[in-house]
Amino acid sequence: MVVIMFCAFCISACFAFPAAAQMSGNASESGESSSGNSGAPTAPSVGDYSAAQNPFMGSVPQGQATDEVLQLSFSNVLDRGLKNNLGLLLQSDNTLAARGQKWKELSALLPNLTTATSENVAKINLAAQGFRFSGPAFAGIPSVVGPFGFFDSRIYLKQSVLDLNALYRERGASENVKAAGLNYKNARDLVVLAVGNAYLEVLAGDARVETADAQLKTAQSLYEKSEDEQKAGLVPAIDTLRAQVEMQTRQQQLIIARNNFEKEKLTLGRIIGLPPGQQFVLTEKTPYAPLTGITIEEAEKRAYASRSDYQAAIQQVRSAQHFRRAARAEHYPTIDINANFGDSSITIGNPQAVYQASATLRFPIFAGNKSHADALEADAALHQAGQQLDNLRAQIDYEVRTALLDLQAAADQVKVAQSSVDLANQELEQAHDRFAAGVADNLEVVQAQETVAGANEQYISSLYAHNVAKVELAKAMGFAEQGVRLYLQNRKP
Repeated sequence: MVVIMFCAFCISACFAFPAAAQMSGNASESGESSSGNSGAPTAPSVGDYSAAQNPFMGSVPQGQATDEVLQLSFSNVLDRGLKNNLGLLLQSDNTLAARGQKWKELSALLPNLTTATSENVAKINLAAQGFRFSGPAFAGIPSVVGPFGFFDSRIYLKQSVLDLNALYRERGASENVKAAGLNYKNARDLVVLAVGNAYLEVLAGDARVETADAQLKTAQSLYEKSEDEQKAGLVPAIDTLRAQVEMQTRQQQLIIARNNFEKEKLTLGRIIGLPPGQQFVLTEKTPYAPLTGITIEEAEKRAYASRSDYQAAIQQVRSAQHFRRAARAEHYPTIDINANFGDSSITIGNPQAVYQASATLRFPIFAGNKSHADALEADAALHQAGQQLDNLRAQIDYEVRTALLDLQAAADQVKVAQSSVDLANQELEQAHDRFAAGVADNLEVVQAQETVAGANEQYISSLYAHNVAKVELAKAMGFAEQGVRLYLQNRKP
């Protein structure tokens, strides 16, 4: 019966904070968390794509390399990146740390139950403890007592009834959990940005290899024709020499293009977690689809509503506000309940029920200005969080406007580059005809080939810039994962 009464008492104490316990459970189920300390979690960023120390440019490779050449579409590449990218994996670990910090703060509000069982034996020198027995009344009382023993087994309960400092700290940690969950979503967008950029670089590198190979074949054809005509006495030796120089120049460009292409593939493989040495090819070519109908106002409105890093910054401000309240609450009184119940007897076989209960009201008087120092630090953290939020809002405006400007400029460049390629090919064809007719030497052909090479490079670069601008616009608007899949697969959103 006594045990049942004690259990009922513990259960009633556990229901003292149902809202706090429910909040913690919901946070655990959602998988959200933060940086694992009382401050606001820091949102990740991709930064420089070429930075070796950037976690979003690395990954945790999965599996072993095989002899099979993998056929990868953009969806395959992106899925692998979202699964294996190091930056995202590290942010996932940060969410676990934030959940741990939240439970740590919550533990100060929840009941604390412990049990202890002991079997004791003692022999005490009363004189050494300060007892002095003198006079006839104390005759026969020994100065040494024992040995004697006793058994004690109890359950101890400690419950905070009123502690505003702990309550506000738990609320601040809960906001950090939400911020960390949003930072995780932002990390996914950054992975999409890194994967999309690397993917487009590989496609551009592949296009440069194809273009360089075609230009080499054209230059080789010109050289062979010039050599044949020189043997026939139709053209001077300088024409053959000029054609040979042009052919070797194209050979060098092809070597460079192939080398850069292979390195770009290695970079993409590192980002998405392919096993070292695994060969793969991309099954899609560089897409091009004009993107129109997006205004600055619409893009910014969507960005402020959808950007995970912006929403995380708002949560960080709220967290800092709670921690500031917690620092000021260090001046407030607290109320605690302490209770224990169990058996205490001389021997184990003869138990006697014992219990003790107390309620304690504490008033802080002076703690060496610790509360003042905590308040100053909390005020500074709140001020910094507010400044970072204002800066991020301005940064979003800048990123949206920049992406739209780059998108428009790149689209115009693609149109001009397409026209330039057509004109350059026509010029090359006419130069070939003039050389074949003997009207001009092959200098015009070589110059026309240079023009074609430059026009093709401009077209490839402008196409790459246009697609990167679409990726950056999707990231700036806060729907990178969905938007990039649409933009790079030639589907309209």
